[in-house]
Amino acid sequence: MRRKLFGTDGVRGVANTEPMTVETTMALGQAVAHAFRSNSGRHKIVIGKDTRLSGYMFETALSAGICSMGGDVLLVGPLPTPGIAFLTHSMRADAGVVISASHNPYQDNGIKFFGRDGYKLPDALEARIEEMMWGEHLKEARPQSPEIGRAHRIDDATGRYIVYLKNTFPSSLSLEGLRIVVDCANGAAYRIAPQVFQELGADVLTVGVTPNGLNINEQCGSLFPEVVSAKVRELRADLGISLDGDADRVIIVDRNGDVVDGDRIMAICAEALARKRQLKRNTVVATVMSNIGLEIFLRNRKIKLVRTQVGDRYVVEAMRAGGYNFGGEQSGHLIFLNHATTGDGVLAALQLLAVMVETGKPVDELGKKMVPFPQLLLNLRLKQRVPLEALRGFQKAKADFEKKLGKRGRIVVRYSGTEPLLRIMVEGEVRAETEQIANALADKVRAEIH
Repeated sequence: MRRKLFGTDGVRGVANTEPMTVETTMALGQAVAHAFRSNSGRHKIVIGKDTRLSGYMFETALSAGICSMGGDVLLVGPLPTPGIAFLTHSMRADAGVVISASHNPYQDNGIKFFGRDGYKLPDALEARIEEMMWGEHLKEARPQSPEIGRAHRIDDATGRYIVYLKNTFPSSLSLEGLRIVVDCANGAAYRIAPQVFQELGADVLTVGVTPNGLNINEQCGSLFPEVVSAKVRELRADLGISLDGDADRVIIVDRNGDVVDGDRIMAICAEALARKRQLKRNTVVATVMSNIGLEIFLRNRKIKLVRTQVGDRYVVEAMRAGGYNFGGEQSGHLIFLNHATTGDGVLAALQLLAVMVETGKPVDELGKKMVPFPQLLLNLRLKQRVPLEALRGFQKAKADFEKKLGKRGRIVVRYSGTEPLLRIMVEGEVRAETEQIANALADKVRAEIH
């Protein structure tokens, strides 16, 4: 069955507009509860959220749906997406639910799921959940009154997650003497991230730690690294850490205020892991969006790069299938499978900081050997989502440009899985050429989609 409700990272949309309505959310809760029902005994589902105003109503709707199908709900309140994955597994819950639209503005919201193992659900299971929502089977499966579920609040969820994060940092190391600026995007990590770095010894200066339900990702966080950049320069900090709304990804700013994206972080951490013989199968998994510069950097160190389609879930799937333990995305989703089942911005920052402390080198020095190719990304907001193969003029132009670039560059065109956007990425040796190709392809799309 083809998924219609689920995108590349759960269900997402504008709050109080389909599919992000209370009615659909309640049906989703019922379907998930039924899909994860244990063979014996009561089943438990963890629910966490970020700091959006609409999180309250979706939390309540999901809880009602789950309880109505006999499931018990464990409410953890605002907590990063990876924290919910961790708690789902550590508390032996049957599933975990995250209410968040990640880096999107507060008007949006989303719902994504983890299985009892802490990993995101495969496409086939999401399709099955969709099928359940609209059928008659759920009505017939409703339990009798004594078997209706209960909701409990887990008051120490934040503390459990903080201890877990600190344990991923080598016990022989300390962050003492380091000044760090942390931007929490007024999101789910607003209490957790500063506390983790402080307790490990760092001098922490914070941005984006006063959420009010409406200001998540607003001119702060990983989409606006210039905020942390300015603070790093002003305060002469050693590092800037910029998280997104649900803290599953991170963008780093070095001591000079320059942005260090996910590709460069992967280069630094992969080299360190390989040096310590901790990089399984000497392989890194990244998506088609990662820069050729990363591929060349790894190849020169005899490290293999495996590429997947865009989406951290697909990176994780490839890692598990191939027996690899490190991968990520240029956008800052970084997955250290030795420690976590999904991308974790705070955890990734800790692993990078460990390399800094161990080597005694700042990030700008560690990452300077990776030389990125000029890369241009255009986002076209379109009124309709026309299959790309139907755009004949565009397809011919793309093929001609790819032939012209040869092995000197790449063109990647795809629809966003979370927003109504067509993304055109062109990469090559010369910036002017990449700009010319990207703009020409955008013009072709606009001419064919009215």
